[in-house]
Amino acid sequence: MPKIDIHAVPLSSGCNYPSPFAEICLGATWRKLGDAVGLDDFGVNLVRLPPGKWSSQRHWHTQEDELVFVLEGEVVLVEDDGDHVLRPGDCAAWKAGVANGHCLQNRSGADAVYLEVGSRRPATDACDYPDIDMVARPGEVGYRHRDGTPYPE
Repeated sequence: MPKIDIHAVPLSSGCNYPSPFAEICLGATWRKLGDAVGLDDFGVNLVRLPPGKWSSQRHWHTQEDELVFVLEGEVVLVEDDGDHVLRPGDCAAWKAGVANGHCLQNRSGADAVYLEVGSRRPATDACDYPDIDMVARPGEVGYRHRDGTPYPE
């Protein structure tokens, strides 16, 4: 049956960024709704972002499209052109290959909940983190400095 029992989908958390970039992103939880029904082409996550935390470091993808839709609370979308407040019913999206680094930050006093949708192209996608000395390249495990030196795992 295609209907997803959201509460039966396991709750995930964590962050695999190297230190010191992980700390601000620790605390979010998500349910992998797309995985729960075997979607292959795109992922869908139901994310809960606590106050004071970020969804990720500011980044952009070479091969993966992304979209977020806010359901509860308030987040600040941080992009190259500045900060934008997103509230329930607001949506933002990023086309693969467009170098507009972005992340969500919860600067409010309450949890924010949003849907996160994205392409699944790990074999060809690279990810750039414009504010920090970090990149992720297809076919390589872990994160690297811009000069190619790997971060310790």
